[in-house]
Parts: sequence; structure tokens; C-alpha cells
Amino acid sequence: MVSNIYSFEPFPIIICQIQISTLFTMETQHALFVKMALDAWNTQSSRTTKLVQSLSDEALAGETAPNRNSGAYLLGHLTAVHDAMIPLLDLGEKLYPQLETIFLKNPDKSGLEKPPIGDLRLYWNSVQGTLTNHFAELKAEDWFKKHATISHEDFLKEPHRNKLSVLINRTNHMAYHLGQMAYLKK
Repeated sequence: MVSNIYSFEPFPIIICQIQISTLFTMETQHALFVKMALDAWNTQSSRTTKLVQSLSDEALAGETAPNRNSGAYLLGHLTAVHDAMIPLLDLGEKLYPQLETIFLKNPDKSGLEKPPIGDLRLYWNSVQGTLTNHFAELKAEDWFKKHATISHEDFLKEPHRNKLSVLINRTNHMAYHLGQMAYLKK
């Protein structure tokens, strides 16, 4: 801390300059970064849930634009991506592994049978609830650990490939598809 004393009659003023780095330890910086990322995740998740709840099954079945994905496909896709986060973040096993082939490995108009929209809504809520519960249990430092698909050797070279990076990436992905699904609202 650096202090300067300026004398202005009748009272001296002490001005303190504190370097920001002394205010925040690495632990509090990690906690701040995690809070910001989780706040963004929660915002996009609640917006997506609100939109999905507000749309009828008929609206969700419609295409977001001519010759584009349907809202139901995007809901299934987001659910499958978020379900895959559970093992990726070392939080357990997928809840709905059957969604991977339909919504991650194939396009909307693949001809594969898709679950009913009502089931997709339930799967979405279940996966989001599971992630929310797991996220609440993680400590800030846990988010800076490697995720399940990177080797220890590669993680030593690229420590930015951590669990927090996955969360940030998936938050952006969700926001992108939420923007597409917004066109379903009439």
C-alpha cells in the first residue's frame, strides 16, 4: 500500500493507493470468476426454460426458420449436450444416453424417431436440475481442474482446458440456440 499525505488547511488528506492484486487472493479471484460464469449459465438456463415453458408443443415442433431445425430438435440437442456435461465434469453418468444418437450425431431431418415433445421438456428439466445440484456442491477450485476428456499431460500444457472452460463454452452454446428458438415465439 502506498500512502500520500496532502496538506490542505485545515485538514490533511491521506490518499491510499492499493494495488488491486493485494485485494484479491488467487482463491477469491477463482471464486469471482466462477460466480460470474455460473451467473451467466443460470441466466441462459432460466431464459431457455422460460421460453420452452411458454411455447406450445405445436410451436416447438415448428422450424425456427424455413429449412432449419425445429424447436423440438434444438431442445433435444441442448438437453443431450447438457446431459453429456455430467460425465465430462466428473459428476456422474448421463441421465439420457439415448439422446446422443438422435440429437448429437444426426441432423434434425435424419428420419430417426424422436421422443415426444412432452418427454423432451421433462428431460430438459431433469438435466438442468441435476446440473444445478452438482454445481452448487463444487468448490471454486474444482472448476479449475481438468475435465474428463483431457489427459493429465495435455492439461499440464493447457490448463485453460478446465471445467470452467466447459461451462463457459456450453453457456455460449445455449445462448446461441436460445436465440434461434426465440423465432418460434409468435
